[in-house]
Amino acid sequence: MISIYTQIEQGKAWINKYRGNLPVFACVLGFTETALIPGISAAGSTPEDRKYTACADAEFLYYGAAHQPHYSLPPLTAGASPVLISRAVVEALQIPVYLFNAGLPQFPAIPAIDLGGSLAKCVSTGKAMELATVKHLLEQGMIWGDRLAAEVPQSYVILSECVVGGTTTALAVLTALGIDAIGKVNSSHPICNHQQKWEIVQSGLQKIPHNSHPLEIVAAVGDPMQVVVAGMAIAASRRSGVILAGGTQMLAVYALTTAISQTLHLFWQPTEVIVGTTRWVAEDPTGETVDLALSLDKISKTQGTNPPLLSTQLSFANSCYPQLQAYEQGFVKEGVGAGAACIAAYLYQNWSQSQLLAAIEDQFQRLTQSQD
Repeated sequence: MISIYTQIEQGKAWINKYRGNLPVFACVLGFTETALIPGISAAGSTPEDRKYTACADAEFLYYGAAHQPHYSLPPLTAGASPVLISRAVVEALQIPVYLFNAGLPQFPAIPAIDLGGSLAKCVSTGKAMELATVKHLLEQGMIWGDRLAAEVPQSYVILSECVVGGTTTALAVLTALGIDAIGKVNSSHPICNHQQKWEIVQSGLQKIPHNSHPLEIVAAVGDPMQVVVAGMAIAASRRSGVILAGGTQMLAVYALTTAISQTLHLFWQPTEVIVGTTRWVAEDPTGETVDLALSLDKISKTQGTNPPLLSTQLSFANSCYPQLQAYEQGFVKEGVGAGAACIAAYLYQNWSQSQLLAAIEDQFQRLTQSQD
């Protein structure tokens, strides 16, 4: 049910260490105005819809289908929100969920922990956030990473995200950190819009000095989630395991974590950290996720410190719902920690493909009934 694509021995050791343990699930919500560019993302049919995607996903993750939402899940070009996958697992396994507002255009209608951040301007501006905000968010991330790890001293923390347009900010941060990421990132589209992303990113990168400090890079072309999760990963890795839950965005966070810890001389334990995603991301024919994961050791002063990249082998090929089958055509792929949730279900209770599919289809059925 799990495939390991990079750092195989380290990945196996991590699995063996944490098998059978219940994790905690954190989701960091953020927003970048990059999401408002027409066609940049399929996580919401229109730019207006995409303003509310994170709030809607967070509400569904927290309350499930029976709740009358303040923010309804946005209509997608095709498919269904990956939060259905995450919710199915956290509900069935009773995994504790923590939601963090790192910077959104509006307050989510859930008990989210407000980190005092701000939304990011478009990557193309080269002035996404104030440096003071980025420093504050790093500090908050480290405080909360420590608190989350303290909840599960023998287990691990799942650090997930919901940031529409986040693969574009990921491309920007990776490139600024010296990683060749052009044409390698993923997207919610079936065929990744590499050219569009690169034009936006290039526009922002031209406005920042070469060899900028990692925090200056985030302030220039990043989004609020990235630095929060980097801080959480640094602090949590000191006392528990960590799954960076996602694909391209979490590879960017891993790279950022490495760069920040080196520049600011912060101790962390990279061997405690894995990147966990879906096979739709790991095996995306229109991106190069595995190659991207392998290239992350360019940042580190010690060679061979790219993360283990793991994925759930969840398939929707036999689903009775076309909205779920759309994942097999390359729509959506990942988000809100969907892949890591499935990995957790396998590690904690050895869930099979059929158990996962049944739980996710049950969520979908309940959601459609509640919308009738």
